[in-house]
Amino acid sequence: MAPYRIVLADDHVLLRQGVRKIIEAVGDLEVIGEASDGLELLSLLRRVSPQLVLLDISMPHLRGIEAIREIRAVHPGVKILMLTMHKDRTYLVEALRAGADGYLLKEDADQQLFAAIQKIRQGKSYVSPKLSDDMAETWAQTLRGDTGLAPHADPLTLRERQILKLTAEGRSSKEIAEDLCISHRTVEHHRANITSKLRLKGTAELVRYALSKGYI
Repeated sequence: MAPYRIVLADDHVLLRQGVRKIIEAVGDLEVIGEASDGLELLSLLRRVSPQLVLLDISMPHLRGIEAIREIRAVHPGVKILMLTMHKDRTYLVEALRAGADGYLLKEDADQQLFAAIQKIRQGKSYVSPKLSDDMAETWAQTLRGDTGLAPHADPLTLRERQILKLTAEGRSSKEIAEDLCISHRTVEHHRANITSKLRLKGTAELVRYALSKGYI
């Protein structure tokens, strides 16, 4: 059987080398290329045909989330496993919405890397156990209505709901401004109103609220 072909994309060369050694210790896995940033990865994918890309979120020139969208558009059959240090569920939601097949924390890689690759090879999804448990609890709270938020009607205006939805999907203020054809300053003003009205702190709480309201 031909080896399962993998490309690594991470701006830390020592990490790539370490992951490559771990992967190639398994007979039916083969690393066929490496990239140090998102643009280099897209260029590499025009020359090689991997079955799986291991991709970091924080990379120069083109960050991992944007790279996922590009890969999905041009190479829809390629599987994508995020390998990242980011534990914030906002990044997890953003990566999955962009089209990632899995999300593995770097701190779990030594014990979970092969399990993650195997599940994705089988056509399944994978999320690091800690984040998977956290998301399950969030969804359970949402279904129970136990969100910790006031039960009254949504106090947001239509524009504020639009901006909340885009924020929860991981869009930056600049991207939101371009999407809605408004100024960056206007977006920041609406975001300040949203957090003030809802008495929420941080993007993670905004994502939780958006989930509870069915915005995403």
